Amino acid sequence: MSGKILWIDDEVDLLKPHIVFLENKGYRVTPVNNVNEALELMDTEKFALTLLDENMPGISGLEAIPMIKEKDSSLKIVMVTKSEEEHIMEEAIGSQISDYILKPVNPNQILLSLKKNLQEDDLVEQKTIQSYQQEFRNLSMELSYLRTYDEWAEHYKKILNWEIKFDKVSDSEFGELLQAQKEEANIQFSKFIEKNYEEWLHGNDKPMMSHTLFKDKVKSEVKSDKVLLLMIDNLRYDQWKVIEPLFTKFYNKVSEDYYYSILPTATQYARNSFFAGLLPSEIEKRFPEKWFNDNEEGNKNEYERDFLEDQMKRLGLSDKSMKYLKVLNADFERKVLDDFNQHKNNDLLVIVYNFIDILSHAKTDNHIIDQLIRDDKTFRSLTYNWFENSSLLKIIKAAAENKFRLVITTDHGTIYVKKPSRVVGDRETSTNIRYKTGRSLTYEESDVWAVSNPEKLFLPKGNLSSKYIFAKNNMFLAYPKNYNHYVNYYKDTYQHGGISLEECIVPISILEPK
Repeated sequence: MSGKILWIDDEVDLLKPHIVFLENKGYRVTPVNNVNEALELMDTEKFALTLLDENMPGISGLEAIPMIKEKDSSLKIVMVTKSEEEHIMEEAIGSQISDYILKPVNPNQILLSLKKNLQEDDLVEQKTIQSYQQEFRNLSMELSYLRTYDEWAEHYKKILNWEIKFDKVSDSEFGELLQAQKEEANIQFSKFIEKNYEEWLHGNDKPMMSHTLFKDKVKSEVKSDKVLLLMIDNLRYDQWKVIEPLFTKFYNKVSEDYYYSILPTATQYARNSFFAGLLPSEIEKRFPEKWFNDNEEGNKNEYERDFLEDQMKRLGLSDKSMKYLKVLNADFERKVLDDFNQHKNNDLLVIVYNFIDILSHAKTDNHIIDQLIRDDKTFRSLTYNWFENSSLLKIIKAAAENKFRLVITTDHGTIYVKKPSRVVGDRETSTNIRYKTGRSLTYEESDVWAVSNPEKLFLPKGNLSSKYIFAKNNMFLAYPKNYNHYVNYYKDTYQHGGISLEECIVPISILEPK
């Protein structure tokens, strides 16, 4: 049975042919000719949806909406009206109706509304599964033919688009199949990075990367417009696609692109590289007093403003005024909103927003957050809920009102790690879970990309014999000492610094005020 329908219309006797049509389609329809009778009926019967005539003697349809909602707040209401007056439409929609139908109605028009409101989830799920079954073979075959960084980015975006679609599917079997496809893609992607990464850094044929992104995408925007650059730390491409509609309430998207985060895909390296327009060893050489290696004490992202000012001078943007703000907590976020008028005249307003990075690390240390974020689906959902209720959206609205062009990007992504890989190092070895740098590293060669000559990747060396290893796919690096405790602590958490589609291929989007 498709659902019980309550039809309220003072001329309901004339609707018998429509009711018969719906009953033949599997719906049970209870007709009543006034609101009072309908409200009494709701005391004893449960309905899935009510068709409500807008223009009735006595209690009108608009007046009935709050009465019906008080009886059953979950009941879907479809308004049936012959009026096309805008204020009536607005009042009905503002009263949280699910749909409205204009008279004269026909049976198929009603059927379409019922399907949309009562069966949409089931229909979407069936269509998603059917479409994925058709696409499964194509995705698998395509994996064998990926050769360029563009092809890899497009393949990854196809996978994450399916992931987002599967967020609305209750059947976990196909979601698990998609995850297996993504894991296989990550295995092949690691091989692709090993083969091509060094050449990108030394040649001309390379994707946009952390150290070229500001020059390639942001410079031209700053030259011609007032720009708000929003750097959301640790934002994955799938998370951006989920929260994008929140930003497009105030902005129209001009362009969306991807870029490749440098290795390690960690804030200390990737974000400093973005702001400096230089690779890590180049930053160390240019700013020896402002670069701290993994084994050195000091705030490793303390000088981002200095790096950006230096890059702007090199790019001929020294005449542009710039304000840099780093939001690490909700209190300062509100302060930025309250003080927005003090920043609105800058040519470039930079906001580094650390919420997602804080959230992903909190899953490791906080039991409640760990329970809230159980997988990528719940991570996307929590990300959306946070942004929807954040002061940041009010800042974005204020920026749009003040005609700021909006550039949204990130420094790197993050991956849900599942498989431990043993690694041994001395006390100088870095502590990151997805990459290690140090002198005496012992590791499982198949699980990592080992780089014995870091200078070829423009990476600083803590000492002459330092090397780097980068975890592949969903591996995380675990020490043999207290191994079981270490594995249990970090398994099924979000980490970054290694090689995966999620960490390496990240978004940059440019938007203009509506």
